[in-house]
Amino acid sequence: QVQLVESGGGLVQPGGSLRLSCAASGSTISIYNMGWYRQAPGEQRELVATIARGGMTNYADFVKGRFTISRDNAKNTVYLQMNSLKPEDTAVYYCAAGVYGMNYWGKGTLVTVSS
Repeated sequence: QVQLVESGGGLVQPGGSLRLSCAASGSTISIYNMGWYRQAPGEQRELVATIARGGMTNYADFVKGRFTISRDNAKNTVYLQMNSLKPEDTAVYYCAAGVYGMNYWGKGTLVTVSS
């Protein structure tokens, strides 16, 4: 079983950047597909990006060209580089891991995009 802890959230102005990190413990992430999801106030949780065990990535249309997901199996960490942030990117961002579907979730980190 893997435990996930997100960090790197905060307040940023529109057009700014943040890098989220997801540190895993209890198991190596190399055996898992990993993902970032987000949930805005009053909205359902939605997929942001995933990265498979082999490195293949997938992005939601609304972040393509702005966000980049990556993984460092040696550091047991997954990252989400977020550029050109918009107010509508404001949400709690969650890290997830799984083999068939996402079975393990972190508690989230809040990202607020506001001037």
